[in-house]
Amino acid sequence: MISRSYTNLLDLASGNFPAMEVKRKRFPRVMTVPGNVAELDDDQAYSVTSENPSSISSDRMIIVANQLPLRAKRREDDNSWSFSWNEDSLLLQLKDGLPEDMEVLYVGSLKVDIQPDEQDEVSQILLEKFRCIPTFLPPDILENFYDGFCKRNLWPLFHYMLPYSADQKGRFDRSMWEAYVSANKLFFQKVVEVINPDDDYIWIHDYHLMVLPTFLRRRFNRVKMGFFLHSPFPSSEIYRTLPVREEILKALLNSDIIGFHTFDYARHFLSCCSRMLGLEYQSKRGYLGLEYYGRTIGIKIMPVGIHMNRIESVMKLADEDAKTRELTQQFAGKTVVLGVDDMDIFKGINLKLLAMEQMLKQHPKWQGKAVLIQIVNPARGKGRDLQEIEDEIKESCRRINKEYGHPGYEPIVLLDRHVPITERVAYYSIAECVAVTAVRDGMNLTPYEYVVCRQGISTSQKCLNFSGPKKSMLVISEFIGCTPSLSGAFRVNPWNVESTSEAFNEAISMADSEKQLRHEKHYRYVATHDVAYWSRSFLQDMERTCSEHFRRRCWGIGFSFGFRVVALDPNFRKLSVDAIVSSYSRADSRAILLDYDGTVMPQNSINKSPSEQVISILNTLCADAKNVVFIVSGRGRDSLSKWFRPCKKLGIAAEHGYFLRQSQNEEWKICGQNSDFGWMQIAEPVMKLYTEATDGSSIERKESALVWQYRDADPGFGSSQAKEMLDHLESVLANEPVAVKSGQFIVEVKPQGVTKGLVAEKIFSSMAEDGNLADFVLCIGDDRSDEDMFEIIGNALSSNNILSPTASVFACTVGQKPSKAKYYLDDTAEVISMLEYLAEASSPLPSSEDEEGQNAS
Repeated sequence: MISRSYTNLLDLASGNFPAMEVKRKRFPRVMTVPGNVAELDDDQAYSVTSENPSSISSDRMIIVANQLPLRAKRREDDNSWSFSWNEDSLLLQLKDGLPEDMEVLYVGSLKVDIQPDEQDEVSQILLEKFRCIPTFLPPDILENFYDGFCKRNLWPLFHYMLPYSADQKGRFDRSMWEAYVSANKLFFQKVVEVINPDDDYIWIHDYHLMVLPTFLRRRFNRVKMGFFLHSPFPSSEIYRTLPVREEILKALLNSDIIGFHTFDYARHFLSCCSRMLGLEYQSKRGYLGLEYYGRTIGIKIMPVGIHMNRIESVMKLADEDAKTRELTQQFAGKTVVLGVDDMDIFKGINLKLLAMEQMLKQHPKWQGKAVLIQIVNPARGKGRDLQEIEDEIKESCRRINKEYGHPGYEPIVLLDRHVPITERVAYYSIAECVAVTAVRDGMNLTPYEYVVCRQGISTSQKCLNFSGPKKSMLVISEFIGCTPSLSGAFRVNPWNVESTSEAFNEAISMADSEKQLRHEKHYRYVATHDVAYWSRSFLQDMERTCSEHFRRRCWGIGFSFGFRVVALDPNFRKLSVDAIVSSYSRADSRAILLDYDGTVMPQNSINKSPSEQVISILNTLCADAKNVVFIVSGRGRDSLSKWFRPCKKLGIAAEHGYFLRQSQNEEWKICGQNSDFGWMQIAEPVMKLYTEATDGSSIERKESALVWQYRDADPGFGSSQAKEMLDHLESVLANEPVAVKSGQFIVEVKPQGVTKGLVAEKIFSSMAEDGNLADFVLCIGDDRSDEDMFEIIGNALSSNNILSPTASVFACTVGQKPSKAKYYLDDTAEVISMLEYLAEASSPLPSSEDEEGQNAS
């Protein structure tokens, strides 16, 4: 039953989570040590800060999926339920890759409908005998969740078909999204009943549960959680049409690691994160990761494999089964091409039939000899589209058999029923080639099964098809997940019927020696990259990604599906106004260094001139004789001089310190080591080439530097062009005294030895030469260039030459993000507010006008 707190599903789907009420458990939590577990209070037992000791094993994996790896049926004698493991379920098979002593629990729903009065008893049985925790979805939620949002929205969208068809009036049905969120919360409540958040690993599977990570992370900030998507992930151009696109992306990013079958799927996901959330991935020592509020979300690329022992055990049974011998006799003298697919609009079954028809037409030698056996398993969903494709397939079969068949020979054999793996093995054994022509598919393990079955098993001697040279051929679509790993297969575009038919012909006409070589190559890969290898690799990467969980300070921020956890170094903390004001008041010699854009001026502001409030604060700080105040910016000196003309005593370091001025009364000093700018004549033409080719980019020419900006360009193309330009400029400027650097939406060329860090060092040294070693340092900035200042300040503490040994140092970045600074403030508003407190604590000298007034009196 659904929680009573669900009084308004619309509030939930729009992100206004009600206070979640966890009902009293119907069955005891899983116990691994003796003892009694008291009834758990929602606010205490599951709180992240709870001090309650746990009685649950520390080595445990909770696997959450839409369906449990179980089979269920009613007993005829007493009408009770009988349950057994589903040996073909991937969720069950993946246990082989987990440590032997790791306890595994499953959370998911059942394929059968359990009546409410039976649910308690069934839950108890499944927990005790199978370590499974069933999630019972109310019929109305189930229909809109699975048949609705999953199958009518996510499934077609992830397979590159826009789901907003005319019969839906071209609109997004929000009630289906509400049901999807509701169902995910019900799964979450079942996980809560058994989780030990400090020790358990949670592994969530597939697109049915993509918002579950937000529910779990919201309750347990440090929970170790992975997600694996078994379907394709579409390109950003397709995915961005989903009205709840950002909610789902942000929910997935609450996982610690996200897995995909292929790099294409991962690349599309990363592209969506870049275009919609502004996140860029990084590659470190071979691992892909996304930095998200101090957390690194691992991106795992690993195609799933098959369960070798399961296939081999089935092959032993097939060795003794009459089905194999029956099929061998039935298709004696024929060359069999086999297709095994679910009834689905994306499986390309009809395209396969048309390719077979084309081959018989173009190569008449195969008429009467070649047979396509097409196994069509029942559809997992329902809808008018499925019925139309089924009718189309049957009509094609009738037409082809009528045109090319004759008594005793049918070129197309259609098996429109579920064929269990025990029977499939028999068909694999007689097939010369397996064809998979899906127009889009997540993984598809049919080719793997076929290769292993054609290899046979060492103990198998009776069946002729398993003896002799081992050979197999594959014709597979380039749009399925297993294609990259099967390099010896014929890869086809299934939409090109002619090329697919030629691939059929080449595959079955190839010399046996070549077939053997290709088979051996495929078998080596499939045998070594099985499901155990996949799950073991995923767990290892999850452990590595989660290793920093308890070394960082974590807290949640945001509402709705914008919720995320900030994870930062324990020494990285918010700047306390009271602490800095106290240190400021005690100090006798202060250095205050402020970046401009993003620090005292919001990045998104169109008017870049400082406000009257900022001018007033800076004047007050500069008026205090104990203070040395500098604006340290990448902007040009003309702009900064104009904007800060009212601040007579303010020091300015322009263009990252190439130009330096102590106050308005002094002349600009050039701090760069080289004043020859002949390199600009080399760099600027290169930048112009990229500007012309990159819409939305521009060049900013400074006195000492050239900056190429692409903030308004397409994110993906702009980033790609920036990397290309960086390499180009480094090549043509290799012998010039300049540095080429990339920043946030910029590529900059500037003289060597010009950094904000050196500016800070010069300011401290100048104060020391005047006999005023700084005993208070405040440095605030928001981007990469400011990290140089933070680093210099950190190093300056260990040097007694330029800072006081007892100096109070406050290096502060703007925004909660990884930084060399030890403090942070959230935004420019907080920076200005903090500076205002310092201004109030200042002791400005009286102005000359005030002094004259006092003398006159």
